[in-house]
Amino acid sequence: MDFSELGLADAFLQATDLLGYDTATPIQAKAIPVVLAGGDLIGCAQTGTGKTAAFTLPTLQRLMDTMPPRPPKQTIDGKRRKVKRQPRPLRALVLSPTRELAAQIGASFDKYGKFTPLRQTVIFGGVSQFHQVKALQNGVDTLVATPGRLLDLKDQGHIDLSKVEILIFDEADQMLDMGFLPALKKIVAAVPQQRQTLMFSATMPTEIRQLAQQWLTNPESIEIGVVSKPADKVKQSVHMVDKKKKQHLLAHFLKSTRRDRTLVFSRTKHGADKIVKHLEREGVKAAAIHGNKSQNARNRALAQFKGKNPPVLIATDIAARGLDISGVSHVINFDLPETPETYVHRIGRTARAGAEGAAVSFCAGDEHGLLKQIERLTKRSIPVEATIKGFEPTDPISYGSGPARKGKPGGGGQSRNKSRGYAKGGPGKGGSSSRRSGSANGSGGSGGESATGERRSGQKQRRRRRGLTKGSAVAAGKRRPSGRKDSVA
Repeated sequence: MDFSELGLADAFLQATDLLGYDTATPIQAKAIPVVLAGGDLIGCAQTGTGKTAAFTLPTLQRLMDTMPPRPPKQTIDGKRRKVKRQPRPLRALVLSPTRELAAQIGASFDKYGKFTPLRQTVIFGGVSQFHQVKALQNGVDTLVATPGRLLDLKDQGHIDLSKVEILIFDEADQMLDMGFLPALKKIVAAVPQQRQTLMFSATMPTEIRQLAQQWLTNPESIEIGVVSKPADKVKQSVHMVDKKKKQHLLAHFLKSTRRDRTLVFSRTKHGADKIVKHLEREGVKAAAIHGNKSQNARNRALAQFKGKNPPVLIATDIAARGLDISGVSHVINFDLPETPETYVHRIGRTARAGAEGAAVSFCAGDEHGLLKQIERLTKRSIPVEATIKGFEPTDPISYGSGPARKGKPGGGGQSRNKSRGYAKGGPGKGGSSSRRSGSANGSGGSGGESATGERRSGQKQRRRRRGLTKGSAVAAGKRRPSGRKDSVA
């Protein structure tokens, strides 16, 4: 369906034409008319489906339709003078789980609103709030924000949510996984009850549906793309390898494979940094993006990756969530994800827009249970690559739900030794699978802002400069002859 058939105004058709877009994606074709009609919407769609434009374009048009008229000039002493206007009220609020996704959404509002007088800005933690506050004081129609920084500036009196007409949750499932639910409840309580609410999520767990019942009114439900079905043009494969040999195998693969941009997923932030250091020792240029990196470092890494210098980016799941990076030829699962749905999200970063791509997974002995879960969800067996000399697996095989994970015993499974080319070994008892690949307290692979971590980042940095991080203070206390421990501010 063409954009011209969706009821969009000329200003937005001009913007889509300028960007080279003429045909709407399925999520856009279904969502835009609903939003333009003023209805609430809950949409389930993956990254790369055009989801952002599906709410950006109609939101901008609705703001234009309800934009208050400019006050006329007054005549004073025979001269026409402008009337000093109050800053325009905030009328649309978009909530995002990560800084990078917030910036990406903000750029979308800028592009599609190019031929309108509407103003928008983006706020998130990890950077100075000075310029953010200044933009808010000048008045904006649309605000894209991470929940933590939004509440910080609201508590300081810089943000008034009483005039919000449209509230949008993007990547709602990820916000819950990162522990933002208390913050979201505070934000919902601060906006008017009479509003239009849009909720988008890559998955639709029970918690999301329950929140939709509470916060949305008779919403239209749209689901585009099945989470269990990877793109047809993604060539999937798996290498069986010992955990201690994964870094060497990755370096070997990157050196010996013709590729464009390569996105490597690590389960943890610390693991991502270790991978980068090892690759650099092996002569392979790479950068990392995760929650412990400063915002400037993350922006720089993304810009360099898009320019293929370096062509390898190591990321955690949360840091990469929602990012739309074109031209990724290979996705490598250095660690298998803890949930099979995350696997589908990861490999969906390649084979975009009809292009072909490859998804390569490294599976250690204790990750066979995770691999089995992925194959159950996708309803297909992932081909096993021939063993490379020097990388023969020797670790015992476990069919639990992953390495170093807690849970009640259960499951188990039939031995895969024959199908996976192992001579010996057997299944072990597994633990119950956890939904979350990260957590609010920063454990796991988190590349975004946790609900409390965003507010505490400044305190942590000050303590780190004084050498008073929690670990160092306690350790220093243990070394004192008197046995007294230093307190942590």
